[in-house]
Parts: sequence; C-alpha cells; structure tokens
Amino acid sequence: MILKATVGHLTHWYRDNKRDLPWREGKNPYQIWISETMLQQTTSRAVIPFYQRFLKSFPTIQDLAQASEGQVLENWAGLGYYSRARNLHKAAQIITEQGHFPKDVKELLELPGVGPYTARAIASIAFEKPVGVVDGNTIRVLSRFYGWNGEWWKTSGRQWVQETMDEWVSWGKSSEVNQAVMELGASHCSPSNPSCLLCPIKKNCQAKNKNLNKDSYPKKKPKRSFEIWIWQPEVCQHQGQIALMKNATLPFLKGQWILPGTGTLKKQKPKSYDYTHSITHHKIYVQVKKNQNLRAQKGLKWVPIKEVPRWCPVSLVQKALRQGGLSC
Repeated sequence: MILKATVGHLTHWYRDNKRDLPWREGKNPYQIWISETMLQQTTSRAVIPFYQRFLKSFPTIQDLAQASEGQVLENWAGLGYYSRARNLHKAAQIITEQGHFPKDVKELLELPGVGPYTARAIASIAFEKPVGVVDGNTIRVLSRFYGWNGEWWKTSGRQWVQETMDEWVSWGKSSEVNQAVMELGASHCSPSNPSCLLCPIKKNCQAKNKNLNKDSYPKKKPKRSFEIWIWQPEVCQHQGQIALMKNATLPFLKGQWILPGTGTLKKQKPKSYDYTHSITHHKIYVQVKKNQNLRAQKGLKWVPIKEVPRWCPVSLVQKALRQGGLSC
C-alpha cells in the first residue's frame, strides 16, 4: 500500500535525521506541554533558550502551580502572547489539584488555553494516543503530497487535513509519525524553495510528480485587515512606584496589567506619535503622557518600578515607560 510505505519511509528518515531538541529527550508530558505551547508562535531554534530558562525556574508542574503569576510572566518575558503563560499557570494548578496529567484529547481540551493542536500533540507524543497533529508544517506537507489546494482554514478544509493526518498516524507510532511530518515541513518542505530532491517521500508527492508550483501549496489564507488604534498611556510615578491597571476595554492585551490611559479606534493613523506596535491585527500608535494626578483613581495597582516586568512584561508597555523617562 502506498500510504503505508510512505509513512514507513518518512519515519525511518525521521529517526536518522531528527534535530536534537531538548523536549525530545523523553516522554515527560509536562515538558512536552511547555514546549508545544511555546512553539505555537515561535521557531524551534528561538524557543530553546526560553524553554531551558522556564524549566530551570519551574522544573516540575508542581513548581509551576505554586509560583506566583508575576514569576510565571517574568520567566515568559520575550515570547509574547502572555495569555498563554497565564493559562499554563492556571492549568498547572488544576492538574496538580487533580493529581494526574490528563492523557486523552478530550480531557486535555478542558484545560485553560489548551486547544486541538496542543491537546493532540501531548496525547500523541507523550502518551502514544493514535491522533494526528495539525499545524502549519502538516498542512503544507499534506497539501503538496496530495496536490490538494483547499481552503484549509475553513471547517471543511480543516476536517480534511485532520482526517488525513489521523489516517497517516494509523500506519505507525503516532509520536513518530506526527513529529516526522512536522520535521519534514520544518526542514525540507519549506514554504518557499523546498528541497524536493532530498525529500524521503518524493516518490509519491503529487506536487513534485506533476511539477506543480510548490509555492502555491497550500492555498494562501486571506489576510485580515489591520485595525488602527491610538493608545494614550499615562506614566504616573509616585515614591518609586508605577501605576498599573487591568485592561478591561482595549481589544489587545485583554485582562492584562497595563498602564492606565485611553485607546481609540481610528480610520487613519495620527500625524504624530511616539512609536508604533503591532499585536495580531491591531496597529497601535502610541502617544505617551506623563500624569502625576492619578493617585486617587480607583482600580490602580502601584508597583515598584523594578517589579513592573513581573506584572506587565509586554514590550508595548516597556517602550512607554522608557518614553516617559523610566527604566525597569
């Protein structure tokens, strides 16, 4: 059978060529969970120092559960998407209270911040559950292998990719098959200029055999237009402390501690601003204000300047503080 042979060639190639990554050293579900969460928006090479630092601070899930939110955020600083760190912290507390690490996809999906990709990755890699993992690499490899150019971001397209990956996993060890496909996408089957001649499954790849334009597979997802926001943070210092408040109104950094101030959705960018910052589809033009009259305002948290990164590690706020003449 073609698929059985294909999976066999791929997993054999993976065993001989896989990268030496720290989270591949064992089957520890906690370590796999941390790495997969970090890898959602960052490359493997960039993640390694963050991963090692995080595990040094929180070597076990119990250590993570017992840490303060500030300590977790401080150790996550630089990775962005800080809601992931908060959800890791909450989920670690739930798992520790339950007394066992969930093994099934359904159980894992009940944890804060754990979506289909992360749940399937943990279940497959740590516990050998026969489920396929779908990420950008998977979509690209399967799209080219089958010459499929469907709308993978839509429900029907996503279902095709998931069912196809589940079928691939049925022909081998799920941990190996999933990681082999992702490894192939990260190494040879790159978004542009793929190394087709070195590909272990090129014999049956439709994109290669039919001489298709590889750069057109998978189909490009339409880009979401940017929203223009003007954010006017107020830098208020009093007795060595900085005023922070929990964001309850801005669509970016929801629920996080940021500088007090106002944000306004606009149709055009302002003529003057201190700096710009982008978060997902939000283009933020920042106009920093100094205000020493906030001490009576309700809802503020006064934090020593040196501890601000623990409460608010995002670079958007750090830039505002520097613009206001302060350094953490």
